[in-house]
Amino acid sequence: MRRRRQESRWIHRRSRWLLGGIAALGAVETAYLTIMKFVGSDACPTEGCDRVLSSPYATVFGLPLTLFGFLGYAAMFILATAPLWINPDQNKALRQKLENNTWPLIFALATAMLAFSSYLMVIMAFEIKAFCPFCVVSALFALSMFVITLLGRRWDDLGQLAFIGVIVATVTLTGVMAVYAPIRAGGGTATANGQAGPPITTASGPAEIALAQYLKDSGASMYSAWWCPHCHEQKQAFGAEAVALLPNVECDPEGVNPQTDLCRSKSGVTGFPTWEINGEFYPGAQPLQRLAELSGYTGPTNFLR
Repeated sequence: MRRRRQESRWIHRRSRWLLGGIAALGAVETAYLTIMKFVGSDACPTEGCDRVLSSPYATVFGLPLTLFGFLGYAAMFILATAPLWINPDQNKALRQKLENNTWPLIFALATAMLAFSSYLMVIMAFEIKAFCPFCVVSALFALSMFVITLLGRRWDDLGQLAFIGVIVATVTLTGVMAVYAPIRAGGGTATANGQAGPPITTASGPAEIALAQYLKDSGASMYSAWWCPHCHEQKQAFGAEAVALLPNVECDPEGVNPQTDLCRSKSGVTGFPTWEINGEFYPGAQPLQRLAELSGYTGPTNFLR
């Protein structure tokens, strides 16, 4: 009688629907963020959100992290709802097979997503030091799916379940730390004046140095933030020697010699980097040849990159 009462709990009957609903919401959220990332539009309502989603941690293998989040939510939706699409009156055996075989996969996926989300929350709080509402919502989705998975059915062997959970979480965290190891090793460096960002590892040629000097002399400005990966890409294009001459304006208050008020006073600065050349604003990292054309530079253009 006790077993029958446990199996008749409402959450046992609704767990797959709940998992499917949360996974669908997570898929919509991450799909939206991924699309905005690919089209280059700003999806963030706050500066902290933009800082998190533009950080090096937001890109994995050259692709937006949100794309992998979407794949995880999509997989959870498929696993959770697969038996629900089978009519038990027509194919009861297949539905029961899917019911039994998908639960271990659901648990493993929910554990991996929770471990990954927890790691990202730590990075957000202690490394990036910014608040991203999208990221917090996604982490809550992962936590909710994990709890529903635990309570959503009667697990026969809780010891084995715990063992599987520890293994999955350990493998997930080990893989995540391995993927992010290069970022942490070459991450931003702190100076007496503030955060300097990742070091510039490329060298400058005469053309890059000449262009940087011309931009400075002509009154151009590059509005950037030390944590911004696209700003780092722009600096890498110039090279270390030319970057020392660039008219760079640091907009983040934690950066080196920040000019936050100046950045906020510029209505044309809606993201980083943004170039101001001859009174016009140009968002995003620009090819050096285009910067030369926009600024009226007439020196050597045999740029290295």
